[in-house]
Amino acid sequence: MTQSALSHQLKEIENQLGFKVFHRSRNKWELTEEGKELYKVACNVFDNIEKGFNTIKQIRKGSTGKIRISTECYSFYQGLPFFIQKMGILYPEIEVDLIIEATHKPISKILLNEIDIAIVTSKFSFEESLINIKVYEDEIFAVLHEENKLSHLEYIEAAHFLENKLIIHSFPLDTVSVYEHYLKPHGILPPAILAIPLTEVALEMVNANMGIMCMPKWALKSFKLPHEVILKRIGKTGLKRNHYLVVRKSDKNKKYIKDFLLNFEEHFKKY
Repeated sequence: MTQSALSHQLKEIENQLGFKVFHRSRNKWELTEEGKELYKVACNVFDNIEKGFNTIKQIRKGSTGKIRISTECYSFYQGLPFFIQKMGILYPEIEVDLIIEATHKPISKILLNEIDIAIVTSKFSFEESLINIKVYEDEIFAVLHEENKLSHLEYIEAAHFLENKLIIHSFPLDTVSVYEHYLKPHGILPPAILAIPLTEVALEMVNANMGIMCMPKWALKSFKLPHEVILKRIGKTGLKRNHYLVVRKSDKNKKYIKDFLLNFEEHFKKY
């Protein structure tokens, strides 16, 4: 830069600031009192910017990671792929894998370090290395055909399940919410239990009046229910359950884990 160009820029800066920055003579430039103070301010600003970006770099180092997730029931996978796709757009540095083979046993798998996050409906308080995070509550409904003799009832009680086949996604029974949280406490075991892993097939069986299945409304959103299929509340006040994300305490403060947990809660709380 030529001296004339430098002088021109300096003059423009001084006009904007409203004070002189340098005393200028032919061979000497010297900071004014205001200029000396401006120099201190500029140094502080640049130091703070550098410190800030160094802090951001440290934060970003924890933003990249792989999360392996599984659930206690196959029905929980309904809606998860869309959420994972959304995470891939918002956080491309976070890789999320569904570990299907860990279904039904996510707690033991997280303790073995084979998965990182488990979705369950029972709070685990006996394992000190794990932490439970409540994310949302939903309600389970009985799905049945309008010609089922229970269809006229306002709600279905535990004893009514003795009159119908129960259609579930998979065994074991302790991973089936309607059994674990409602039928088992009442000492009820349906006369027949059919494990149908595909919701579409299970709904076809309900539509043929071949049994009752139990699911939350959000898990049925992506299916077109026949007009003959209706939903009934289970119990007078409804069968409600809490959903928890279980993570290792040692992982909870990792940034990519925290980003996943916060987004999961925000996404699923509407259910």
